[in-house]
Amino acid sequence: MADITGAWLGTYWQAGNPTRFEATFAQASNSLSGRILDDGNLGEAQLEGSITGRQITFTKRYLNNSSYSIRYTGTLSEDEEHISGQWIVNARHAGPWEAQRSDNDLASELKSLMTRQVPATAAPV
Repeated sequence: MADITGAWLGTYWQAGNPTRFEATFAQASNSLSGRILDDGNLGEAQLEGSITGRQITFTKRYLNNSSYSIRYTGTLSEDEEHISGQWIVNARHAGPWEAQRSDNDLASELKSLMTRQVPATAAPV
């Protein structure tokens, strides 16, 4: 089963204009939850959704206006490093989006650091 848990960097386009975002997904079996921080005036949002195979769906609700929701659908690439799809609010407000795993995955970085050999200190001369 695919696992998208972790940090992602992405872009969505509205009326041809890009907006960057940072997302943190938490996956438990087929359920998704997490947070998204838009690089714009809308700010932080929470998300809830699901993943089935490589198909992802979630609803994003901004913390400053939880009645305003955006539905995202997407497909996870076979290497599980990229997602692309569509978002929609209504017939007038929709567009494409994409995201890729972030290199700022601190858990993976810590795991990598812990597995490295620590060099022995040189004896004083």
